[in-house]
Amino acid sequence: MSDTPSDCTETRTAVTEAEVEALVRGICFKTGPPRTVGVEVEWLVHELRTGQLPVTPERLEAAYAALRTVPLRSALTTEPGGQLELSSPPAASLMECIGTVSADLAAVRAVLAEHSLGLVGIGQDPWHSPRRFLHEPRYDAMEACLDRTGPAGRAMMCTSASVQVCLDAGHEEPGPLGLGRRWWLAHQLGAVLVAAFANSPAAGHEPTGWLSSRQLLWMEIGAGRAGAPPLDVDPRTAWARHVLDAPVMCVRRDGGPWEVPEGLTFREWTRSGAPDAPTREDLDYHISTLFPPVRPRGHLELRMIDAQPGDDGWIVPLAVTTALFDDPEAAETAYRILKPLAERSMSLPAPHNPLWTDAAHRGLTDPELHEAAVACFAVALEALPRLGATAEVTAAVAAYRDRYVVPGRCPADELLEHLHDNDQRLRGTDRGLRDTDRHPRGTHQGLRDTDQRPRGTDRRTHGKDIRT
Repeated sequence: MSDTPSDCTETRTAVTEAEVEALVRGICFKTGPPRTVGVEVEWLVHELRTGQLPVTPERLEAAYAALRTVPLRSALTTEPGGQLELSSPPAASLMECIGTVSADLAAVRAVLAEHSLGLVGIGQDPWHSPRRFLHEPRYDAMEACLDRTGPAGRAMMCTSASVQVCLDAGHEEPGPLGLGRRWWLAHQLGAVLVAAFANSPAAGHEPTGWLSSRQLLWMEIGAGRAGAPPLDVDPRTAWARHVLDAPVMCVRRDGGPWEVPEGLTFREWTRSGAPDAPTREDLDYHISTLFPPVRPRGHLELRMIDAQPGDDGWIVPLAVTTALFDDPEAAETAYRILKPLAERSMSLPAPHNPLWTDAAHRGLTDPELHEAAVACFAVALEALPRLGATAEVTAAVAAYRDRYVVPGRCPADELLEHLHDNDQRLRGTDRGLRDTDRHPRGTHQGLRDTDQRPRGTDRRTHGKDIRT
């Protein structure tokens, strides 16, 4: 469930264009009754005492070496900028998934605390410029490729974090739990999830003007790398065409730097066979370098949700999304709620359409997105008990609804309020912290509260015992 190559292919056999289409159609959507759920949670790693101070690579490496000795059920990986990611195994229920990841996160936090480090849930680092922690051929090539479209690629690699919900592709047959409906729902509900959970309003110590600046990064990377295929074609055909027509990020080499071709699609590579004919393993790797908001990897990987504040904040988007997909009644109602909203996409693929742009820019201040979010949360709250969610999880979703969704707010709004309040305080006292690393402007102390809680509330935003 990470960005490493999936198990779509195994042998090193050259592939033709027709074989690529057949492989993608047959393997990247594994249909059947929805039975499992998973989650990938990414975190920024920060100083426990003062979050805006940079952590040296040496300290990160020491802490991560200690983490590698900890037995976990989830896969623990490191992102290019040093962010940590926990990818759950497929779970038979929502509560099993929550229990597994919560236990693993507790173990990870305990080890990091011994190194005076902690995890923070923000969609984009508001303090630091992109800095590579991992120097490997894959990431060298990725950086070289993404630099061609501007700075967004480096920021995505090194300063972003998300909550990614993984759900089964669904039945082959039509209906609320069918593949076609779930594929459509993921791309339409995705805009509502962007707006409701936006949590990345700042970069380089300053507001960006977007509530989800992380989503803006994905839009700036471009449609070929980070866009979805059209929704007016069946999922298998659309995704197979997208894979073939997407630009090749790199051609791997056993020794030395990897080649980074410019303007070469996988379709063209299969036809030309140059520099070397692509293999099934190359296809597998190519698919892993595509970052659409919904990525089919046998299951559906929903990638549009910003990392959330608080130790347990990630549980709310996981619970809401799972309820709206896996409960048949909720899925049918969500479809009816979102159908009118989908007209705003103007038939353009996500996230490069007006609906997704407004979601990332305005969040729930958009009246139609706000109305859809309120309705979807109400449906999810009704469905969660039917999926076996505990009273604590349901209460956490209700608390999030009341705190953010009903008033038309999101976690980004609280970050911006802290930023504004601190600016006023600094002007009044004529003092300010200076970031000696990269930024000459004063840092905003309000943003260093890594739990991002409003003053006077408990730091565990969604409750201590949600996982039980």
